[in-house]
This record gives sequence, structure tokens and C-alpha cells, in this order.
Amino acid sequence: MTALHLAGPDDLDCLLPQVRSFQDDRGITRSDDDRAAALRPLLAGSPHGAVYLFGPKRAPIGHVVISFGWSLEVGGMTGFIDEIYVRPSVRGRGIGTEVLTALTKALVGAGLKALHVDLNRGDEKSRDFYARLRFREHSDHFLMTLEY
Repeated sequence: MTALHLAGPDDLDCLLPQVRSFQDDRGITRSDDDRAAALRPLLAGSPHGAVYLFGPKRAPIGHVVISFGWSLEVGGMTGFIDEIYVRPSVRGRGIGTEVLTALTKALVGAGLKALHVDLNRGDEKSRDFYARLRFREHSDHFLMTLEY
């Protein structure tokens, strides 16, 4: 079982390179200052989300960021997978599946009613990954965004 722990303020330095790698892979251009500013509230215990590191505590091999919301449609607390990152050298070993399975069980135990993920329509590899975890597409829904 891959160790999973809630990240705190002391984890920022090991988390930033992983977030940078994740975002660089997806063409997301942010400065490390912007990334750190977005992470700090979550690492300090914000109720809006959480960051979990996995692997050895001193040298984690990945992270997952969950943001929380509320939905009357599903009857309560919802989560949104903002990022899941597994270090490239250990990908393909089932670690992501193991981590999301364990984390989902814990979040459901804490009252989570639904977990969502936003994917690029052409990203078949990610679609297959989440489908294996029983995520399903909602053909009558699509995500729209207004950024400020």
C-alpha cells in the first residue's frame, strides 16, 4: 500500500516541483510564486480543498489536490480532482489507482457524495484511467468556466 498523507505547510518545498511538472506537461503557465500562493491556503487547512502527498514522507512520489464544494443535486459535499501527479519514473504501476481508491474511501467516510474530474476531450489515456475507477461521463453535462 502506498503511504498517503495530508500535506501541510512544511510540504510546500517538495510539492512545488511536482506541481510545476504537472502544469508544464499540460501547458499551464504559472510562476512558482503563483503556485505557492494557490497552495498555501490548502496546506494551512482551508476548508475549500486539500493536498495529499503519497509515497515516502521525506521523498513523495506524487500528489493529489481535491477541491470541495456543495451540491443540492447530489445531496451534499462534492469533491473535484484538481490535479493528480505521479512521478514519471514510477508511472504505470497502479499507484494512481491505488491512491484514488484509498482516498475516495476516506472522503466518502467523511461525507463526500460525489467526486468529479475535468478532462481534455482528447485525452483517451486519462478517460480510460478514470473509467476503470468507475467515473462515468455525463453526456448531458459539460463544464463551462469564467475566469477572473
